[in-house]
Amino acid sequence: MTCTSATMIVSTDTVQASSPLADEFRLASRSIGDGILQTEISVPSIHCGGCVNKIERGLAKLEGVQYVRVNLSSKRLALRWSGRGTPPDAIGALKELGFDGHLFDPTEEAKPNGELSRMLRALAVAAFGSMNIMSLSVSVWSGAEGSTRDILHWICAGIALPTLLYSGRVFYQSAWRALKHGQTNMDVPISIGIAAAFALSVYDSYHGYEYAYFDAATSLVFFLLIGRTLDYVMRERTRTAIKGLAQLSSRGAMTIKADGEYEYLPLKEIKPGTRLLLTAGERVPVDCEVIKGISDVDFSLVTGESAPRKVESGVALQAGTLNITGSLTSVATANAEDSFLAETIRLMEAAESGKSVYRRIADRASRLYAPAVHLTSLLSFLGWMIVQGDFHQAATIAIAVLIITCPCALGLAVPMVQVVAARRLFESRIMVKDGSAMERLNEIDTVVFDKTGTLTLGQLQVTNIDLIDRDALSIATGLASHSRHPNAQAISAAARTSAGNSYRFDDVKEYPGLGLEGISQGKVYRLGRALFACGTENPSPDTVLACDGRQVAVFAFSDKLRPGARALVDKLRSAGISMEIVSGDSVSAVREIALELGISEYTACILPGGKLERIKVLSDQGRKVLMVGDGLNDAPALMAAHVSMAPASAADVGRNNADFVFLQDSLDTVFLAYRVSRDAGKLIRQNFVIAIGYNVVALPVAILGHATPFVAALAMSLSSIVVVANALRLRGEPMQGKTKPLGLKIQSGRLAE
Repeated sequence: MTCTSATMIVSTDTVQASSPLADEFRLASRSIGDGILQTEISVPSIHCGGCVNKIERGLAKLEGVQYVRVNLSSKRLALRWSGRGTPPDAIGALKELGFDGHLFDPTEEAKPNGELSRMLRALAVAAFGSMNIMSLSVSVWSGAEGSTRDILHWICAGIALPTLLYSGRVFYQSAWRALKHGQTNMDVPISIGIAAAFALSVYDSYHGYEYAYFDAATSLVFFLLIGRTLDYVMRERTRTAIKGLAQLSSRGAMTIKADGEYEYLPLKEIKPGTRLLLTAGERVPVDCEVIKGISDVDFSLVTGESAPRKVESGVALQAGTLNITGSLTSVATANAEDSFLAETIRLMEAAESGKSVYRRIADRASRLYAPAVHLTSLLSFLGWMIVQGDFHQAATIAIAVLIITCPCALGLAVPMVQVVAARRLFESRIMVKDGSAMERLNEIDTVVFDKTGTLTLGQLQVTNIDLIDRDALSIATGLASHSRHPNAQAISAAARTSAGNSYRFDDVKEYPGLGLEGISQGKVYRLGRALFACGTENPSPDTVLACDGRQVAVFAFSDKLRPGARALVDKLRSAGISMEIVSGDSVSAVREIALELGISEYTACILPGGKLERIKVLSDQGRKVLMVGDGLNDAPALMAAHVSMAPASAADVGRNNADFVFLQDSLDTVFLAYRVSRDAGKLIRQNFVIAIGYNVVALPVAILGHATPFVAALAMSLSSIVVVANALRLRGEPMQGKTKPLGLKIQSGRLAE
């Protein structure tokens, strides 16, 4: 896509704050913090990377806009803007750029858009026309002469005209939209080539020339439609998992009012603190916490495990999980747009829309390529006119050059691989934030692991619960209930099994990497590291409860390795990747895990700032670090690493700062993500070689007059199909264990594989 600076003039006006459109725009937006709002806009007419570039560059110039990202598969853009000002006129700006857009309506996801059926009909018509023209052309190639040859040419023209008009509409409409706004894209040379080949063929048929190129024009449309249909089908397959997840979202939920009355509320009206009634067979509408009842819940969406889990008071439930056996009373902990399910869908949608280095190179080359194609064709025409003065021959060669050098293969080289790679990862329950993350993962040479919740399951158990005083357990439980740290959750679970009561505090604060502090009746209670709780110089290896700096109780824990941890370490070692553990746990606990896994480098008793510092030290040494962590205290290190990964069980801030999120317990997914990213990088480089090598060979052949328009159409189309076929070579790896893939179908409200 080429857009000159002279023509890229986009209105920077904003919608008047008092207009209904401004109010609707604001209501359709969601807050992402710091006064920034995000709005989703559907743009159904985008179809290529050039459209994506044009929209992102154009809307980024609007006043107040801070971020624009277009997803080609979903044909939707995410616009982030300052909520303190008036909404930007994004819809009007899209019209100036040649695109129709409207605010995204989630219900439209379930509606079939008929795009695939339209493309298949166009492909069928093109196939019918090109095959019939080819069979008629056999007689011409076999030596038909005179009136017989002329009649065959005109019959071919009669078949070609409706075929080109119907099947080629997708290219003409795209080219017209670009030209109407003083721009160009990859469909412009295609449309010119088709029109020129048909016009030259009509001219040749009228003047009795031996050959005409109706077969070239129809075959060009046919093969281009094959490439575009394959691209659409692969993107739609990637979207299938997203559509399946979207169907898991409830339309509303039964709420319990303060007076005990029940009221059914739409999903958007459910806010944190709202009490919900979840009956058997009902999906959890928003992230919540159980406050009453016992039931079995299907957590396969979150963990991948098929076996349901028993839940009771105090257990957190994620949106989209399925309540199976009993009724539960719960309290909402997040809005619908901030729930686990919504976040997972957003991660899936973002995966193939990232701006990797390869994609930026391809996009830049495509923008420059279209005018270069036009210029090369023009120079070829002028050159042959100067050398031989034969208008017909010069025009034929110019058309062949125009067709053979269309940059379709280059435009498909990167996004096609990213789409296939994203789908492979989705099927293995790995969420990717963008394509650049896959590229960065391919470059790693070092992996830094957190321990608790990452190398281990983080499902800690208090081993000395019988030795803890009941009053001390009550106080510790009251503090622990305010944290998602594995140690705190283990204490809360132990208190429930021991029938301990929770202690009430006036104020509780959590200090990441240190512990919790609460104030009650003028006393300061602390739960966490001994150095934090008591100020002792020799930190205890366990969690300490202290009152006004005096030790009250000590909690000891046990944990077990996450499935696949040993296999992952072996695979990374075989790949030549170094590993180390950086953890805030005690030296003895970290040493035990390091020895069990055979990891020689480890650091224990480290604060969050220490993890960040270690990542910076490795980066300064020129290392490309993958950070795998799950906790609140891992967030700075996850952000600082070259690339990062977190399990779905991680704290919200951990998932938000990770580039990858894996949705099952096994660590096999870490190496799978690395392998898919590595193979995707290889295929992208191969596609570049194919696309560029083809043009290096084909262009001189066409300029020298050795390729007719038919041969040019065949060669250009086949190069695009080869690039798509090469991308489809990317394969995933079967995951061990009984997990449910993300390729979901909904049957009677339940997941079906």
